[in-house]
Amino acid sequence: MKTKPIIAIAPIKYFDINKSHNLIKIKRYIKKAKKAGADIVCFPEACISKNEQLPIDHKLILAIQEECKKHSIWCIVTEDIMIRNKPYNMSILINRKGNIKGKYKKINLYGDNVIPGNRIKVFKTDFGKIGIVICWDLTFPYLFEAMKEKGAEIVFCPAMWWYDAKSHESMHKKREIDLLRALLLARAYESIFFVALCNPLMEAKHQVSYSAIASPHRILKELINEEGLITAEIDLDEIKKFRKFYSKT
Repeated sequence: MKTKPIIAIAPIKYFDINKSHNLIKIKRYIKKAKKAGADIVCFPEACISKNEQLPIDHKLILAIQEECKKHSIWCIVTEDIMIRNKPYNMSILINRKGNIKGKYKKINLYGDNVIPGNRIKVFKTDFGKIGIVICWDLTFPYLFEAMKEKGAEIVFCPAMWWYDAKSHESMHKKREIDLLRALLLARAYESIFFVALCNPLMEAKHQVSYSAIASPHRILKELINEEGLITAEIDLDEIKKFRKFYSKT
């Protein structure tokens, strides 16, 4: 298993190529991530379809699986998924062979018209153990503590983060970005692992387009109000060292 994998997040702009889905953009950034040497690429929340709640075997998802197989890369995509006629906000983990190797249903909803999940999961990959949370889950430390106990070394957070106008008196987006940065660092520091947050670039008034990768002690890479690809080589041995050290303090 690699001790220094390269992880990627893709804060893409939504529905600028096709008005109903982002498949072309997702495939383009899977290719970009592989070219950058990434082992995994994570896309934002609700990244596939604009209006549909998709079955797990929908042709758009199958096409993303095929693209992962083509480029031999892991991928996380998130969408409202229908399971036995019930809608869930769900992240899908796809492996290098194009197979679905994990599913995470959002637990802490924020106005979502779906059913909440109830299982905290950690997934074993060929580059480390990863956890997944979705958007508002980021504000709940217990999820991250549970994933730490399950051995997570990296946690991905696909999101579509909006701010409430009442939250700040002025400079709303700047202050919400400061808040997101603080939340990201807090989750990484308190559980001693890497955390990657991925938001889309959208033109909605209250949308916050902030994406970043954090180590337990600092923001490694971030992107604000831009579409792009963020990559970071992370040292999993560093996690082991800090956990051993902090357990003695």
